[in-house]
Amino acid sequence: MFKNIYKNKKVLVTGHTGFKGSWLTTWLLKLGADVIGISKDIPTSPSMFEELKLENKIKHYLEDIRDLQKMIEIVSNEKPDFLFHLAAQPIVSTSYSDPIETISSNVMGTTNILEALKISNHICKAIIITSDKAYDNVEQVWGYKEDDKMGGKDIYSGSKGAAELIIKSYYHSFFKRKECNVRLAIGRAGNVIGGGDWAKDRIVVDCVKAWSEGKCVEIRSPRATRPWQHVLEPISGYLNLGADLYNNEDLHGEAFNFGPRAEQNHTVEELLIDLSEYWHFDSVSQAYKVTDNIPFHEAGLLKLNCDKALFYLKWQANLEYKDTIRFTSEWYYDFYKTKNNIFTKTVEQIEEYESMAKTKGLAWTE
Repeated sequence: MFKNIYKNKKVLVTGHTGFKGSWLTTWLLKLGADVIGISKDIPTSPSMFEELKLENKIKHYLEDIRDLQKMIEIVSNEKPDFLFHLAAQPIVSTSYSDPIETISSNVMGTTNILEALKISNHICKAIIITSDKAYDNVEQVWGYKEDDKMGGKDIYSGSKGAAELIIKSYYHSFFKRKECNVRLAIGRAGNVIGGGDWAKDRIVVDCVKAWSEGKCVEIRSPRATRPWQHVLEPISGYLNLGADLYNNEDLHGEAFNFGPRAEQNHTVEELLIDLSEYWHFDSVSQAYKVTDNIPFHEAGLLKLNCDKALFYLKWQANLEYKDTIRFTSEWYYDFYKTKNNIFTKTVEQIEEYESMAKTKGLAWTE
């Protein structure tokens, strides 16, 4: 997998205690990497990081990416071969209640990671993860390309767009120089679902929490359409990008979208109906009810054009919508109902994902 590039490599993951960070950390461990993590806290309870007991499997730093000196110290001392920067304030609603936290984490936190890499200047491949929300969303139906306009109307989108401008300016000002040993690339993805997410204001999280207690969940925008993708899809993209960046300096400074197949655009209501099938309700009326109460601006449509990733990385989405639903539902059902070993379940899903990708002949499975 990934040309065996990550085996015995030192890989630093910021935001490793979060949902995507925990999946990425688990996959890297399976690939034989020596993983180091930086996060300021355990962001949720329950926590996938804690449930998988990842603290016992990696080198674990509880530090805030907004602490520049700490970031310089860790990066300079550890000198990772790869760095995946995922740490961020990831919740749209929180950006309204706490814009300073959002901007300082997403803009200055990213700046500090870039500055730490600049100062260390050791040989490192850095994948900086932003978001599909970095694009100025005018709800265009054909999807956003990597060179489309950054920034949006809300604080969260603005913080991600601003982070993109900082990454671009650091690349041109420092990392593009011949004497720089750091190569970087940007990954953008969104609407990720999957087992182990317990962040607030997430539709799947709200559902499984309610359903685990036998309750009906309330939804606010049943007709909102999202291109749903399982968390392993963008993570396969990030790992693919890191492996290709390792071998191809032409990817230095490039950005790539990682999104699902076009046919995976489904409404919130369709998603809930399909998820609820795995929870054995007598009817969907037991699973959810509609309240139509949206307290803040939220775009009705946001999808990515992933042609660039297909052309340059030969990356494409692996799972069909039905598998995305099955992976997500089965993980949560095992956690809440069967109480099976959840680390084992997580690794099994990664293995199944790899097997399905290999059957399809996806390039990163080599």
